[in-house]
Amino acid sequence: MADKKRILVVDDEPQITRVLRTALTGSGYEVRTADDGHAGLRTAREWQPDLVITDVSMPNMTGIEFCRQLRAESALPIIVLSVKGVEKTKVEALDAGADDYVTKPVGMDELLARVRRNLARTQATEDPTKRTIAVGDFKIDADAFRVAVKNSEVRLTPKEFELLLYLARHAGRVVTHRTLLLAIWGPNSLEQPEHLRVLVGQLRKKIDPSETPRYIITEPWVGYRFEPAGGD
Repeated sequence: MADKKRILVVDDEPQITRVLRTALTGSGYEVRTADDGHAGLRTAREWQPDLVITDVSMPNMTGIEFCRQLRAESALPIIVLSVKGVEKTKVEALDAGADDYVTKPVGMDELLARVRRNLARTQATEDPTKRTIAVGDFKIDADAFRVAVKNSEVRLTPKEFELLLYLARHAGRVVTHRTLLLAIWGPNSLEQPEHLRVLVGQLRKKIDPSETPRYIITEPWVGYRFEPAGGD
């Protein structure tokens, strides 16, 4: 049983934690729960989970602050549970360090798929110092400034390459518009989100000419998610 992945669920609603514990345990995960952010941080430090699922709205410490503090200590994947339609809260949580989100009421099949995806992220995509990334259909050589998709080389502009490299290093995660703007253009770009929209459109045409994007998935009002093996 030592090889079971550990998942920490942080939520102040007992009925939610019961449902999540049952579903996750039934899928082969080892699960612990905490009823607020402070308890969640203590459990994360002592138990060293492989992934955390947290609600956004909690007493004593919000899920956003919990994400911020946990991210300062650990790179483990964080999935937030958010209320449908509250995009501002999703963005705040993602900017605070969360990797993904699932909208309430929680669809268990979707949540389990997100858990698998986040646990499957390779260390290679997370290491910002790694100069060659081979993930899914992509091979990206940062030193040679070369990209191959399914072994076919694709020529990109410097900004297109920079965007793809950043997304590849965060494969499977939801990356907010703000995070991408800061990473690619710096703080002066935050008032010009159209730059990002245009750049994403250009990059999509070069790496995937199909009508429905498979690699760079739009998360409406929030940001983008890179699926290197072809997304949903």
